[in-house]
Amino acid sequence: MAGRGTVKPNSGFNANNDAEVLYKAMKGIGTDEDAIIKLVTARSNAQRQEIKAAFKTLHGKDLVDNLKSELTGKLESLIVALMTPPIMFDVTSLRNAIKGAGTDEKVLIEILASRSANEVNEIKSLYKQEHKNELEKDVTGDTGGHFERMLVVLLQASRQQGVQENLVQSDAQALFAAGEKKCGTDESQFITTLGNRSSAHLRKVFEEYRKLSGYEIEESIQRETSGTLQEVLLAVVKCARSLPGYFAESLHKAMKGAGTDDQTLIRIMVSRSEVDILDIRVEFRKKFATSLHKMINGDTAGDYRKALLLLCGGDDA
Repeated sequence: MAGRGTVKPNSGFNANNDAEVLYKAMKGIGTDEDAIIKLVTARSNAQRQEIKAAFKTLHGKDLVDNLKSELTGKLESLIVALMTPPIMFDVTSLRNAIKGAGTDEKVLIEILASRSANEVNEIKSLYKQEHKNELEKDVTGDTGGHFERMLVVLLQASRQQGVQENLVQSDAQALFAAGEKKCGTDESQFITTLGNRSSAHLRKVFEEYRKLSGYEIEESIQRETSGTLQEVLLAVVKCARSLPGYFAESLHKAMKGAGTDDQTLIRIMVSRSEVDILDIRVEFRKKFATSLHKMINGDTAGDYRKALLLLCGGDDA
Protein backbone atom coordinates (compact mmCIF):
# COMPACT_ATOMS: atom_id res chain seq x y z
CA MET A 1 0.00 0.00 0.00
CA ALA A 2 2.91 2.35 0.71
CA GLY A 3 3.39 5.05 -1.86
CA ARG A 4 -0.28 5.21 -2.89
CA GLY A 5 -0.73 8.57 -1.21
CA THR A 6 -0.91 11.97 -2.89
CA VAL A 7 1.36 13.62 -0.31
CA LYS A 8 5.03 12.72 -0.72
CA PRO A 9 8.18 13.94 1.06
CA ASN A 10 9.49 17.12 -0.59
CA SER A 11 12.83 16.39 -2.25
CA GLY A 12 14.56 19.76 -1.73
CA PHE A 13 13.27 20.00 1.84
CA ASN A 14 14.74 22.60 4.20
CA ALA A 15 12.95 22.92 7.54
CA ASN A 16 14.37 26.37 8.35
CA ASN A 17 13.31 27.81 5.00
CA ASP A 18 9.81 26.38 5.41
CA ALA A 19 9.56 27.74 8.96
CA GLU A 20 10.43 31.19 7.57
CA VAL A 21 7.79 30.95 4.83
CA LEU A 22 5.15 30.10 7.46
CA TYR A 23 6.39 32.84 9.80
CA LYS A 24 6.09 35.45 7.03
CA ALA A 25 2.64 34.14 6.08
CA MET A 26 1.41 34.84 9.60
CA LYS A 27 3.36 38.00 10.46
CA GLY A 28 1.68 41.38 10.71
CA ILE A 29 -1.91 42.14 9.79
CA GLY A 30 -3.76 39.47 7.83
CA THR A 31 -2.70 35.93 7.02
CA ASP A 32 -1.48 34.48 3.75
CA GLU A 33 -3.64 31.34 3.83
CA ASP A 34 -2.61 30.40 0.33
CA ALA A 35 1.08 30.17 1.25
CA ILE A 36 0.26 28.08 4.34
CA ILE A 37 -1.97 25.66 2.41
CA LYS A 38 0.49 25.19 -0.45
CA LEU A 39 3.41 24.50 1.86
CA VAL A 40 1.71 22.25 4.40
CA THR A 41 0.01 20.01 1.80
CA ALA A 42 3.30 19.61 -0.11
CA ARG A 43 5.30 18.20 2.83
CA SER A 44 5.11 14.76 4.41
CA ASN A 45 4.00 14.47 8.03
CA ALA A 46 7.57 13.68 9.14
CA GLN A 47 8.77 16.87 7.39
CA ARG A 48 6.03 18.90 9.10
CA GLN A 49 7.35 17.72 12.47
CA GLU A 50 10.80 19.03 11.51
CA ILE A 51 9.26 22.36 10.48
CA LYS A 52 7.58 22.59 13.90
CA ALA A 53 10.94 22.08 15.63
CA ALA A 54 12.69 24.61 13.36
CA PHE A 55 9.93 27.19 13.94
CA LYS A 56 10.35 26.93 17.71
CA THR A 57 14.14 27.14 17.45
CA LEU A 58 14.04 30.20 15.19
CA HIS A 59 11.14 32.11 16.74
CA GLY A 60 10.61 30.72 20.23
CA LYS A 61 6.95 30.10 19.39
CA ASP A 62 4.82 27.01 18.91
CA LEU A 63 3.91 26.72 15.22
CA VAL A 64 0.60 24.94 15.83
CA ASP A 65 -0.49 27.56 18.40
CA ASN A 66 0.36 30.27 15.86
CA LEU A 67 -1.59 28.52 13.11
CA LYS A 68 -4.58 28.16 15.45
CA SER A 69 -4.57 31.88 16.23
CA GLU A 70 -4.26 32.86 12.55
CA LEU A 71 -6.71 30.40 10.96
CA THR A 72 -10.37 29.73 11.74
CA GLY A 73 -13.09 27.15 11.22
CA LYS A 74 -12.71 24.12 9.01
CA LEU A 75 -9.44 25.26 7.46
CA GLU A 76 -7.93 25.56 10.94
CA SER A 77 -9.10 22.03 11.83
CA LEU A 78 -7.65 20.64 8.60
CA ILE A 79 -4.24 22.33 8.89
CA VAL A 80 -3.90 21.43 12.59
CA ALA A 81 -4.77 17.81 11.72
CA LEU A 82 -2.07 17.80 9.01
CA MET A 83 0.49 19.10 11.52
CA THR A 84 -0.29 16.27 13.96
CA PRO A 85 1.70 12.99 13.84
CA PRO A 86 -0.60 10.20 12.49
CA ILE A 87 -0.85 8.07 15.66
CA MET A 88 -1.40 11.20 17.76
CA PHE A 89 -4.13 12.28 15.35
CA ASP A 90 -5.92 8.94 15.88
CA VAL A 91 -5.48 9.24 19.66
CA THR A 92 -6.94 12.76 19.66
CA SER A 93 -9.85 11.69 17.42
CA LEU A 94 -10.66 8.76 19.74
CA ARG A 95 -10.35 10.90 22.86
CA ASN A 96 -12.71 13.54 21.43
CA ALA A 97 -15.16 10.80 20.43
CA ILE A 98 -15.28 9.45 23.99
CA LYS A 99 -14.99 12.43 26.32
CA GLY A 100 -17.89 14.64 27.28
CA ALA A 101 -21.57 13.89 26.95
CA GLY A 102 -22.44 11.25 24.38
CA THR A 103 -20.11 9.15 22.28
CA ASP A 104 -19.23 9.52 18.62
CA GLU A 105 -19.45 5.80 17.77
CA LYS A 106 -18.67 6.50 14.11
CA VAL A 107 -15.10 7.55 15.00
CA LEU A 108 -14.49 4.52 17.23
CA ILE A 109 -15.76 2.21 14.48
CA GLU A 110 -13.75 3.82 11.67
CA ILE A 111 -10.42 3.87 13.46
CA LEU A 112 -10.63 0.50 15.22
CA ALA A 113 -11.99 -1.34 12.17
CA SER A 114 -9.45 0.06 9.69
CA ARG A 115 -6.11 0.32 11.47
CA SER A 116 -3.49 -2.46 11.44
CA ALA A 117 -2.60 -4.40 14.59
CA ASN A 118 0.65 -2.42 14.92
CA GLU A 119 -1.20 0.85 14.60
CA VAL A 120 -3.78 -0.16 17.22
CA ASN A 121 -1.00 -1.09 19.64
CA GLU A 122 0.76 2.24 19.05
CA ILE A 123 -2.55 4.07 19.54
CA LYS A 124 -3.13 2.25 22.86
CA SER A 125 0.29 3.06 24.28
CA LEU A 126 0.22 6.72 23.19
CA TYR A 127 -3.33 7.08 24.52
CA LYS A 128 -2.21 5.84 27.92
CA GLN A 129 0.81 8.14 27.88
CA GLU A 130 -1.33 11.17 26.99
CA HIS A 131 -4.46 10.51 29.04
CA LYS A 132 -3.17 8.39 31.94
CA ASN A 133 -5.86 5.83 31.28
CA GLU A 134 -6.25 2.66 29.22
CA LEU A 135 -8.12 3.27 25.97
CA GLU A 136 -10.01 0.02 26.52
CA LYS A 137 -11.22 1.23 29.92
CA ASP A 138 -12.45 4.52 28.45
CA VAL A 139 -14.14 2.71 25.54
CA THR A 140 -15.93 0.22 27.81
CA GLY A 141 -16.97 3.04 30.14
CA ASP A 142 -18.65 4.72 27.21
CA THR A 143 -20.25 1.83 25.29
CA GLY A 144 -22.25 -1.30 26.08
CA GLY A 145 -23.55 -4.67 24.97
CA HIS A 146 -22.35 -6.55 21.91
CA PHE A 147 -21.03 -3.33 20.39
CA GLU A 148 -18.69 -2.87 23.34
CA ARG A 149 -17.57 -6.50 23.09
CA MET A 150 -16.68 -6.11 19.41
CA LEU A 151 -14.66 -2.95 20.12
CA VAL A 152 -12.80 -4.75 22.93
CA VAL A 153 -11.95 -7.61 20.53
CA LEU A 154 -10.63 -5.09 17.95
CA LEU A 155 -8.60 -3.35 20.67
CA GLN A 156 -6.77 -6.60 21.41
CA ALA A 157 -5.14 -6.20 17.98
CA SER A 158 -4.52 -9.93 17.78
CA ARG A 159 -5.95 -10.91 14.42
CA GLN A 160 -4.47 -14.15 13.14
CA GLN A 161 -2.10 -13.85 10.21
CA GLY A 162 -2.66 -15.35 6.76
CA VAL A 163 -5.32 -17.83 5.64
CA GLN A 164 -6.09 -20.98 7.64
CA GLU A 165 -7.48 -23.08 4.83
CA ASN A 166 -8.73 -25.80 7.20
CA LEU A 167 -10.97 -23.25 8.99
CA VAL A 168 -12.52 -21.39 6.03
CA GLN A 169 -15.40 -23.86 5.59
CA SER A 170 -16.14 -24.23 9.30
CA ASP A 171 -16.02 -20.43 9.86
CA ALA A 172 -18.56 -19.92 7.06
CA GLN A 173 -20.78 -22.66 8.50
CA ALA A 174 -20.53 -21.20 12.01
CA LEU A 175 -21.64 -17.77 10.74
CA PHE A 176 -24.51 -19.34 8.80
CA ALA A 177 -25.60 -21.32 11.87
CA ALA A 178 -25.34 -18.20 14.07
CA GLY A 179 -27.67 -16.14 11.89
CA GLU A 180 -29.69 -17.09 8.85
CA LYS A 181 -30.12 -20.71 9.91
CA LYS A 182 -31.56 -20.14 13.36
CA CYS A 183 -34.35 -18.22 14.99
CA GLY A 184 -32.64 -15.23 16.61
CA THR A 185 -28.94 -14.45 16.29
CA ASP A 186 -25.81 -15.64 18.05
CA GLU A 187 -23.99 -12.29 17.95
CA SER A 188 -20.93 -13.62 19.76
CA GLN A 189 -20.11 -15.90 16.80
CA PHE A 190 -20.04 -12.92 14.46
CA ILE A 191 -17.88 -10.99 16.93
CA THR A 192 -15.37 -13.82 17.39
CA THR A 193 -14.96 -14.68 13.71
CA LEU A 194 -15.00 -11.16 12.27
CA GLY A 195 -12.85 -9.79 15.09
CA ASN A 196 -10.08 -12.40 15.03
CA ARG A 197 -9.48 -13.66 11.49
CA SER A 198 -7.18 -11.93 8.98
CA SER A 199 -8.63 -9.94 6.08
CA ALA A 200 -7.34 -12.48 3.55
CA HIS A 201 -8.94 -15.32 5.54
CA LEU A 202 -12.23 -13.42 5.88
CA ARG A 203 -12.43 -12.81 2.13
CA LYS A 204 -12.35 -16.57 1.60
CA VAL A 205 -14.92 -17.10 4.35
CA PHE A 206 -17.26 -14.54 2.71
CA GLU A 207 -16.95 -16.38 -0.61
CA GLU A 208 -17.72 -19.71 1.06
CA TYR A 209 -20.59 -18.12 3.02
CA ARG A 210 -22.17 -16.91 -0.21
CA LYS A 211 -22.03 -20.39 -1.74
CA LEU A 212 -23.45 -21.91 1.42
CA SER A 213 -26.26 -19.47 2.19
CA GLY A 214 -26.95 -17.73 -1.11
CA TYR A 215 -26.39 -14.38 0.62
CA GLU A 216 -23.54 -11.91 0.83
CA ILE A 217 -22.36 -11.65 4.44
CA GLU A 218 -23.34 -7.94 4.45
CA GLU A 219 -26.97 -8.84 3.71
CA SER A 220 -27.05 -11.28 6.61
CA ILE A 221 -25.47 -8.79 9.02
CA GLN A 222 -28.10 -6.22 8.00
CA ARG A 223 -30.89 -8.71 8.63
CA GLU A 224 -29.52 -10.31 11.78
CA THR A 225 -28.13 -7.33 13.72
CA SER A 226 -28.97 -3.67 14.26
CA GLY A 227 -27.64 -0.36 15.57
CA THR A 228 -23.99 0.18 16.40
CA LEU A 229 -23.18 -3.55 16.41
CA GLN A 230 -24.39 -3.74 12.81
CA GLU A 231 -22.33 -0.67 11.92
CA VAL A 232 -19.09 -2.03 13.37
CA LEU A 233 -19.56 -5.51 11.84
CA LEU A 234 -20.24 -4.00 8.41
CA ALA A 235 -17.18 -1.74 8.73
CA VAL A 236 -14.99 -4.76 9.56
CA VAL A 237 -16.39 -6.67 6.57
CA LYS A 238 -15.83 -3.71 4.22
CA CYS A 239 -12.28 -3.19 5.50
CA ALA A 240 -11.54 -6.89 5.00
CA ARG A 241 -12.82 -6.71 1.43
CA SER A 242 -11.01 -3.46 0.56
CA LEU A 243 -9.70 -0.65 2.78
CA PRO A 244 -9.79 1.92 -0.05
CA GLY A 245 -13.33 0.78 -0.87
CA TYR A 246 -14.38 1.30 2.76
CA PHE A 247 -12.91 4.82 2.87
CA ALA A 248 -14.44 5.71 -0.52
CA GLU A 249 -17.89 4.80 0.85
CA SER A 250 -17.28 6.73 4.08
CA LEU A 251 -16.22 9.84 2.14
CA HIS A 252 -19.25 9.61 -0.14
CA LYS A 253 -21.55 9.27 2.87
CA ALA A 254 -19.89 12.29 4.52
CA MET A 255 -20.73 14.49 1.53
CA LYS A 256 -23.93 13.17 -0.03
CA GLY A 257 -27.28 14.81 0.65
CA ALA A 258 -27.76 18.05 2.54
CA GLY A 259 -24.88 19.20 4.70
CA THR A 260 -21.37 17.79 5.02
CA ASP A 261 -19.79 15.73 7.79
CA ASP A 262 -16.59 17.80 7.77
CA GLN A 263 -15.07 15.96 10.71
CA THR A 264 -15.12 12.67 8.78
CA LEU A 265 -14.00 14.36 5.58
CA ILE A 266 -10.98 15.90 7.34
CA ARG A 267 -10.16 12.73 9.29
CA ILE A 268 -10.07 10.47 6.23
CA MET A 269 -8.39 12.92 3.82
CA VAL A 270 -5.64 13.63 6.36
CA SER A 271 -5.08 10.10 7.65
CA ARG A 272 -5.00 8.52 4.17
CA SER A 273 -3.13 11.32 2.35
CA GLU A 274 0.22 9.50 2.54
CA VAL A 275 -1.23 5.97 2.50
CA ASP A 276 -3.82 5.19 -0.18
CA ILE A 277 -5.73 8.23 -1.42
CA LEU A 278 -4.93 7.22 -5.03
CA ASP A 279 -6.62 3.84 -4.47
CA ILE A 280 -9.54 5.50 -2.67
CA ARG A 281 -10.03 7.75 -5.71
CA VAL A 282 -10.13 4.73 -8.02
CA GLU A 283 -12.70 2.97 -5.81
CA PHE A 284 -14.75 6.16 -5.48
CA ARG A 285 -14.96 6.54 -9.26
CA LYS A 286 -15.96 2.86 -9.62
CA LYS A 287 -18.69 2.96 -6.97
CA PHE A 288 -20.23 6.37 -7.62
CA ALA A 289 -21.27 8.34 -10.68
CA THR A 290 -18.71 11.05 -9.91
CA SER A 291 -15.11 11.52 -8.84
CA LEU A 292 -13.85 12.33 -5.33
CA HIS A 293 -12.38 15.58 -6.69
CA LYS A 294 -15.73 16.69 -8.17
CA MET A 295 -17.64 15.82 -5.03
CA ILE A 296 -15.24 17.75 -2.76
CA ASN A 297 -15.34 20.65 -5.21
CA GLY A 298 -19.12 20.78 -5.12
CA ASP A 299 -19.48 20.22 -1.41
CA THR A 300 -16.92 22.58 0.14
CA ALA A 301 -15.79 26.18 -0.39
CA GLY A 302 -12.95 28.68 -0.10
CA ASP A 303 -9.49 27.92 1.26
CA TYR A 304 -10.81 24.77 2.95
CA ARG A 305 -11.84 23.43 -0.46
CA LYS A 306 -8.48 24.44 -1.96
CA ALA A 307 -6.58 22.50 0.73
CA LEU A 308 -8.78 19.39 0.41
CA LEU A 309 -8.39 19.36 -3.38
CA LEU A 310 -4.59 19.54 -3.00
CA LEU A 311 -4.77 16.48 -0.72
CA CYS A 312 -7.05 14.74 -3.23
CA GLY A 313 -4.62 15.41 -6.08
CA GLY A 314 -6.10 15.02 -9.58
CA ASP A 315 -9.57 14.52 -10.87
CA ASP A 316 -10.72 11.13 -12.20
CA ALA A 317 -13.21 12.37 -14.74
